[in-house]
Amino acid sequence: MERCIQQYEQERRAGALAAARIILASAVTAPRLGGVGEVVINLIEEPAVLEELALTMEDLSSENPAWSFFTRDAVMLRSADAVLIMSSMRSLNDPADINCGYCGLTTCESFRAKEKLPTGSGVGFNGPLCCLRVCNIAYALGGAASLAEQLGIDYTMMFSAGLAARRNGLTPRRSGFTLAFALSATEKSPFRDMPKQSGEINERTIQDRIINRLWPQFRSIYS
Repeated sequence: MERCIQQYEQERRAGALAAARIILASAVTAPRLGGVGEVVINLIEEPAVLEELALTMEDLSSENPAWSFFTRDAVMLRSADAVLIMSSMRSLNDPADINCGYCGLTTCESFRAKEKLPTGSGVGFNGPLCCLRVCNIAYALGGAASLAEQLGIDYTMMFSAGLAARRNGLTPRRSGFTLAFALSATEKSPFRDMPKQSGEINERTIQDRIINRLWPQFRSIYS
């Protein structure tokens, strides 16, 4: 019985990772503004790296009052089989040069001259960013989501995990904007129907509480 369960888990995860690579390809071939490739997509599947991302997300949740939901997202990420990190390489310093005003500035030259936000605690991305370049990330996400639905793979999009990947040095140095696309192949999607206190009450915290409560007793009995 135990071997059957282990085999099922291995095959389930192998299927999820195979799907992740195909979904990555769909994101790569999505349209780009001006037909110029500038989105870099990295696949992260190692459990240890996913855990480091989740820990960083928990740390970031205390930097900005609006980021309190990062703890909930960290719980979801720990249940994911893989995550695609999508980075825009031209949105920070290379605007589209069409003076659209989408970024809130009159011309693209004004955009280039505008002082960027300083890097620091509570700052997500060093805007302003060229919004049309950022839209390339949306096109990539659309391609990924469309294929994930066809393949029957559960997914969610995360600003929090994208920011954590940036903080952990998992994105190209010149990237201006990053989002994450988490994937899972389980009987119940870990990205839906999340309780409000999922960041405080989840499988990990429950296990920690059990261990902390029972360990002193085991130690006194067997020492």
